[in-house]
Amino acid sequence: MSGTNAQVPAVLAHELPRPVPLAELAACPVGDVFRRVGDKWSVLVVILLGGRPHRYNELRRCIEGISQRMLTRTLRGLETDGLVRREVHPTVPPTVEYSLTPLGRSLLEPLSALAEWAVRHEPEMAAARSAATGG
Repeated sequence: MSGTNAQVPAVLAHELPRPVPLAELAACPVGDVFRRVGDKWSVLVVILLGGRPHRYNELRRCIEGISQRMLTRTLRGLETDGLVRREVHPTVPPTVEYSLTPLGRSLLEPLSALAEWAVRHEPEMAAARSAATGG
């Protein structure tokens, strides 16, 4: 929320230049976050790891339809962004466990808010889609 007006969301508190320069769009931290969590699998992985740490194969079994390659890419991306921690335990064979970092944990609250919004407004969106397609 904006500090000056509690009725205006923070994203609307500042005017964007028009047209929005491509350099500004590319440098926008919000865009970075949406690119990371806006893919098909990242939010699901973050939510699963929000419950507790998981081993790789455990995660793969929890997510129907994800390929080994895609899970690896998703975990690496989340790790690169500092949201997930990969810990190798010195066992034979080595055991790898994934967990959320404090930064990753801090993402759970806004994801929960977005999920609540989506559930609350799903009927309106479905009705709008139906009206737009003539159904």
